Amino acid sequence: MQTAMETAKGMHPAQGLHLMAKPSGPICNLDCSYCFYLEKESFFPARHRFLMSDAVLRAYVEQNIRNEPGPEVLFTWQGGEPMLRGLEFYRRAVRYQRELGNGKIIRNALQTNGVLLDEEWCAFLREAGFTVGISLDGPREIHDSARVDKRGQSTFDAVMQGITLLKRFGIEFNVLVTVSNEVSRRPLEVYRFLRDNGLTHVQFNPVVERTAGAQAKASGLTFAQPGESETSPVSAHSVAPAAYGEFLVAIFDEWVRKDVGSMFVMNFEWALASFMRLPSTICLFAEDCGKALILEHSGDIYSCDHFMYPQYRLGNIADADLSQLASSPQQLAFGKSKSAELPDYCRRCEVRFACHGECPKNRFMKTPQGEPGLNYLCPSYKRYFTHIGKYMKGMAQLIGHGQPASLIMQAIKGPLAIRLNPGPR
Repeated sequence: MQTAMETAKGMHPAQGLHLMAKPSGPICNLDCSYCFYLEKESFFPARHRFLMSDAVLRAYVEQNIRNEPGPEVLFTWQGGEPMLRGLEFYRRAVRYQRELGNGKIIRNALQTNGVLLDEEWCAFLREAGFTVGISLDGPREIHDSARVDKRGQSTFDAVMQGITLLKRFGIEFNVLVTVSNEVSRRPLEVYRFLRDNGLTHVQFNPVVERTAGAQAKASGLTFAQPGESETSPVSAHSVAPAAYGEFLVAIFDEWVRKDVGSMFVMNFEWALASFMRLPSTICLFAEDCGKALILEHSGDIYSCDHFMYPQYRLGNIADADLSQLASSPQQLAFGKSKSAELPDYCRRCEVRFACHGECPKNRFMKTPQGEPGLNYLCPSYKRYFTHIGKYMKGMAQLIGHGQPASLIMQAIKGPLAIRLNPGPR
């Protein structure tokens, strides 16, 4: 799993487009209360099977390889729950990758809720070299407050059993924590649970969803579509505007004093890349977006995972080339709108270099001057990036001098040959 520190040492992430596949579409064996994706079933005909065909799979493999200019090609499998597509599907995918790979290094990443993992699956994932992202929101009480099965029953034990199997088979994996309103109140409890259970690669993603207005309700949706009226209220599970920042700060303050080099928090890795003035490795914090497309099980390609709505459909992989869709006027305008529509309030912000207004999906607030397009999480990001600035600058200096970033922990306790300058720049 590549970190910002490794990137700084000359290991570069894959270039070109990223096409994330949804092999089983918007279906899942869980019923997580904050999920924005499962309701997309309403976009498909009744009794739709939600299974990616072999023809779409082969086209995905061929085009993803052909359109990656670098030596490595990443295949990302997500859902819904992608394991519902079945193990044989992924065995075919790997066969196609080997057949069509053209000498390139092939990497696969599977994002799962983990409850279907068993020995047969893990044997395959290890042999094929998959990395796995597994969703876990913290200790039992916190995790089960939102992540339940279709009967409303606990999934905690099943997820922990899946993690045990991943460890036993030596499969590289990371834990994705969804920061809902409930989770945001207990940052150190969540973080220490992960650390104490040997879960060393983690990521904290905020829940920001708005309840449907007239436009979304007409399509049978519960959550608002991007661009709907800013008067649509956020859902009960959404994190408060400032709470996500406080959550990250609380965890960062413990991590930077105790766990640098032993716990790898991707949110901090992304920030370090920004403070080192490296290109963002994640679309959230890139100046522009538009290079992270999604492939639905049907073969339809959309502008972004958070914009999987009819107006953002670019075409179908069966009759269009990925590179042409990605360079279409529609997609180019979508990607450039991120910077073009950034409010002046954001352009003048001292942490703009690290944030760039975050995801356009979340830009439904107004600035203090009444300008539209402010990100709902702006208070969080201002607090977070400002707070971590001097530490990030210190780690960047250490890495620049060939020293491990973990020396920051010693620098906090006493003098080192670096100086922690105040401020984020």
